Amino acid sequence: MRRRWWLFRPLDLIARHWPVLRKRRGLLVIRMDGIGDMVLFRRVLDHYAAAFAVAKEDITILGCASWQSITDVVFAGYRVKVIDEHAFARRPVYRFAVSLWVRGLAPEICVCDSYFRRALMADSLAWVADAPRQVTSLPYINEPTRSEFLFYMSQGAEVINTGDYPTHEVIRHYRFVSAVSGKTVAPRPPRIPWRDAKPPVGDGAPYVVLNPGSNEPGRRWPLAGYLGLAERFRKKGLRVVFVGVAEENPDDAWRRALKDKPGVIDLTGRTTLAQLLDLMKGAACVIGNDSGPAHLSIALGAPTVVVVGGGHFGCFVPYPAGVAPENARFVYQEMECYHCFWRCPKRAAKNDVFPCIDAVSEDMVWAQARALLTPRRD
Repeated sequence: MRRRWWLFRPLDLIARHWPVLRKRRGLLVIRMDGIGDMVLFRRVLDHYAAAFAVAKEDITILGCASWQSITDVVFAGYRVKVIDEHAFARRPVYRFAVSLWVRGLAPEICVCDSYFRRALMADSLAWVADAPRQVTSLPYINEPTRSEFLFYMSQGAEVINTGDYPTHEVIRHYRFVSAVSGKTVAPRPPRIPWRDAKPPVGDGAPYVVLNPGSNEPGRRWPLAGYLGLAERFRKKGLRVVFVGVAEENPDDAWRRALKDKPGVIDLTGRTTLAQLLDLMKGAACVIGNDSGPAHLSIALGAPTVVVVGGGHFGCFVPYPAGVAPENARFVYQEMECYHCFWRCPKRAAKNDVFPCIDAVSEDMVWAQARALLTPRRD
């Protein structure tokens, strides 16, 4: 066991044995996910009520603060509780408070079906809940996490094997619910409900959205490629909207270079998550890196091009046949070192672009974007 496991163990143990004074009821679904993982899971959630024989209003999703602002629409009809997953993993007092809330919820059933998950978060929360029925998927296990996962899985949970690495997450989710249901539930492309709202760009020509950021610097396709695409789109009479988190591209030189060019709108760091969804939903095309917004864009039905690397190729992107919608294109350059889990030995520095990302050319991305630039259907 890692040192942090022993540090948190006493508080988790107290929370697990805290008295429960209410009748157990409902289903707790633990999703300690980033935005992209949440999107890939969302559609299969609608099968949970039938699979677990519970009412929809008795299903509670325990999720992450990163997607809190859109839960009222994306998870309409469900109960949602979000936590700061980083604080939960580092701050004992906050962790204890969250654990007591989970214990007090008193679910009859607790579910955790993520493959790539952290035992000290998702599995420990399920353990604290101590629901009469616990159902988990077999997670990805390596040597540092083996003893922790084996401990939690030995505590009476039903464990469902959803497939070997690198099975795609969408396929895993549908295999999980199929196993619970006792019948095959066919996989479907990711889709999320969203409002119809005017995008924050004003009236004018159709626009494309370029999102050059990613929380992992190595997955950021070189900015020069995005600037080149911006010029190509402008020449076709389209407006170009840049979005993302300002800290992910701190060099302002590119903004200054585009500042006076007509048809370029820089909304970097100036949209809420909800506004970003409004923007992508109305776009003629969205281009971005392997990140949460790319999955959101695809699930909204927007024509979307994603630049893909090989770290865990096929697990999240590209989408496999059968669940890849017509509005999605994935661009990649295969290399012999794929499936490195982003532990790339070919980078000189940790913030350098991964070679498999850098190998994707502007022409490759443009070809896919051009194929998607057709009139949107309502």
